[in-house]
Amino acid sequence: MLNFQYYMPTRIIFGPDSLDQLGDTPHLPRGSKAMIVIGESGVMIDQGYLARVQSQLSKQDVQTIVYDRIKPNPESDAVDEAAAICRDRGVNFVVGLGGGSTIDSAKAIATMATNTGRYWDYMQSGSGGGQTPENDPLPIVAIPTTAGTGTEADPWTVITKSGTDAREKLGWGYDGTFPALSVVDPKLMLSVPPRQTAYTGMDAFFHATEAYLATCRQPASDALALEAVHLISHTLPQAVSEGGNLEARTVMAWACTAAGLCETYSSCISQHSLEHALSAFHPNLPHGAGLVLLSKAYFGFLAARGEKRLADLALAMGDTLAEDLEEEVAGVAFLDALDTLISEVGLSDERLSDYGVTREEIPLLAENALSTMGALFDVTPVDMTKEDVVAIYEAAYS
Repeated sequence: MLNFQYYMPTRIIFGPDSLDQLGDTPHLPRGSKAMIVIGESGVMIDQGYLARVQSQLSKQDVQTIVYDRIKPNPESDAVDEAAAICRDRGVNFVVGLGGGSTIDSAKAIATMATNTGRYWDYMQSGSGGGQTPENDPLPIVAIPTTAGTGTEADPWTVITKSGTDAREKLGWGYDGTFPALSVVDPKLMLSVPPRQTAYTGMDAFFHATEAYLATCRQPASDALALEAVHLISHTLPQAVSEGGNLEARTVMAWACTAAGLCETYSSCISQHSLEHALSAFHPNLPHGAGLVLLSKAYFGFLAARGEKRLADLALAMGDTLAEDLEEEVAGVAFLDALDTLISEVGLSDERLSDYGVTREEIPLLAENALSTMGALFDVTPVDMTKEDVVAIYEAAYS
């Protein structure tokens, strides 16, 4: 029986050259000063994207300051530092420009710019303080330059706790951390290198896949998830091999945003819990790579437990036989299609050991996944014990 809520307050401006609308859109948050959050790599500067955003904002009489210390796995100390700058400089809204790490950080910075304490005081699991923000965040503008996280269409942030031994990478968010405005311009994604295109595209694929399987799903998330799975399966290999193909990049940009909407209407499941533990222990592991490396073992576990909806996903990926297959075989059909996709995007040669993961730490990884991101196990369609999680890690490592 259907029972759900539907809430999506973000205005999304989508399409090639949509960044040019930033200079005259009436939907820009009010205020004369913005902080633009970018990654530490300098790519946004090298590609000229930062200058373009600053130019567009200046047309609306908005002065900008730049925070450029965001790591690929962003850390809580950077959030607190940037938030203090916002308070000191009287910033009116925060712009996240780049991949998921910078936009997630912008959401977290906007929250802490108006609230006391440190970011980790508000985390609801792990060593977090469990507090509730008293004040609304500053308005957030999201400008993604990769087709991966879908953070432009959801309230979620993923931040790693600072400290060598912290090993906590937590997802968090609430109604206040939805972007007020998201500008999704596929032309900003033309410069993404092939392997990063593959990592981010597979991240979007698993967002949609997990949202379709989650027990909190609803009709809107089902429809968008199947569309995203279909589009990514048929387009990501082309986007990887033909990075300058604007049509492929536009399809992937929409598929990513659709998958982000799925995260708003439904949820990720425990595959993401397992990956967050991996990249909390090994910050050099790209999130999309971690998901790929876990995926065959993880979805193999679901298939062995008779998860029926894998047949729908296999069909969306292009397996025309999936409609007539028995449940057990349908799970295998999805795994075969997944294996083909991973190969077609050039990621079949990846190994967990390449990133320093060891078999000896697997029990610690399992405990971390269950203790820091345990909520996602609650919406996973089958029950999972610690022994099950250890077995999935073992299979993925092998």
